[in-house]
Amino acid sequence: MTGIADTPRFSGGQPIPLFATFVHPTAPQRVAEVLASTMLSEGEQVKAFEAQLTEQLGLLHPAALNSGTSALHLALEVAGVGVGDEVILAAQTFIASAMTIVQTGAKPVFADIHYANGNLDPADIEHRITPRTKAIMAVHWGGYPCDIAEIHAIAARRGLVVIEDAAHALGATYRGQAIGGISDYTCFSFQAIKHITTGDGGALCARDPAKAQEVFRRRWFGIDRAHSPISETGERQYNLTEVGFKYHLSDYAAALGLANLTGFAERMAHRRQLVGQYREGLQNVPGLTHFEHQPDRESAHWLFGFHVESRPAFMRHLHAYGIASSVVHDGIDRNTLFGGKRPDLVQQRRFDETQVHVPLHDALTTEQVAYIINTIKQGW
Repeated sequence: MTGIADTPRFSGGQPIPLFATFVHPTAPQRVAEVLASTMLSEGEQVKAFEAQLTEQLGLLHPAALNSGTSALHLALEVAGVGVGDEVILAAQTFIASAMTIVQTGAKPVFADIHYANGNLDPADIEHRITPRTKAIMAVHWGGYPCDIAEIHAIAARRGLVVIEDAAHALGATYRGQAIGGISDYTCFSFQAIKHITTGDGGALCARDPAKAQEVFRRRWFGIDRAHSPISETGERQYNLTEVGFKYHLSDYAAALGLANLTGFAERMAHRRQLVGQYREGLQNVPGLTHFEHQPDRESAHWLFGFHVESRPAFMRHLHAYGIASSVVHDGIDRNTLFGGKRPDLVQQRRFDETQVHVPLHDALTTEQVAYIINTIKQGW
C-alpha cells in the first residue's frame, strides 16, 4: 500500500470543512426587497415559504418558526406534555431534544439505539414505558429515518404521541412518504448549516388539522390573527384560552428560505451522488464499518458517518491532510441535567466510542470526496 506521505494534498489548498452554509444567489435580492418594504415580521413571505414546503417537500401543515428548538418545545406543549410526564427518546442527538422536554416540566427517558445507524431502537422502548409516559420522540440521526412503523405500533398500543425530531431529515422519505407527513408531530430545523437555512428557523408539522391550527395560534402568543380583527381603537380583539409563545418566523427570514428552496432537489441529488461515491470508494477498508441503509427509506444525508477503529488516530490523520471530521454529538445522557451517563444504554456507549463523520455539504465536490477517500484508504 502506498504510504500517506506519497499522497498529494487536495489541490484546492484549503481545508475541507465538515459543513458549509448554502445561500442561493437570488437570496440577497429577495431579502433586500423585504427590507425595503419595511414589512419585516410574519406576513406574506412566511405564508409563501410554508406553501412551498408543502408543495416541494410534502410537509403537512408546516408552521414556520424561529428555530427547530422552538418546534420541539411547541410540539410538546400542543401534545399536552407537562409536569411529571415522561418522554422516551434516544441520547444520540443534540441537547435541544431533551432540553425542551425539561422545559415543559417533564422528564427525558433515554432508550438505547441501533449501533448500525444511531437511531432509536424500538426493541428498547416498551420496557421503559411507565404510567407517566406521554410521548416518544424519534430523532432521525444524520437524516436517516427511524423505524417509524415499529415506533407507531408501540405508540398505538400504549396510547402515546409520536414526535419526530427531523432537524437532520428535511427531504428524507420513509416507505414512500415524506418525513413531515407521517407522525403526530414532526419538527424541522433551518439553522445555518442545515439543508435549507433561514438564518435560524424551523417548522412544525401536525397531522391533525385541529392540532395544526393550535400550532399556528400558539406560535404567536395564542392569538388567532386570522380571526382577531383590529378594533377602532387599534387593538386586536381576542380572548386568550391557552399559553402561547413568540415563536413565529419573520418575513425577511422566510425570504431567505424561499430563495434557498430553489434547486433543493438538485442539491439533494448531488448529496446522494457524493454519498454513493463515499460508500463505493470506502468498501472493504480495514477498520471502517459503514452505517446501515435499508431500502425502504431514503436518508436526507445531512451527515456521512461510519464506525472506525482507533478513532483518535483516524481523526488526527484526516486533520493532518486538511480534512475535518467530528463525532458531531456524543450521547447527551452524559449531562447531569438529564440524569448522567447511563451504563444500560449498551449500544449508545459503543456508538460513542467509534462513530465519526466526514465532510458532506452542498459545496463539496466529487474531487474533494475522491481526495478524502484516498486519504482514508492509506490507513491511520
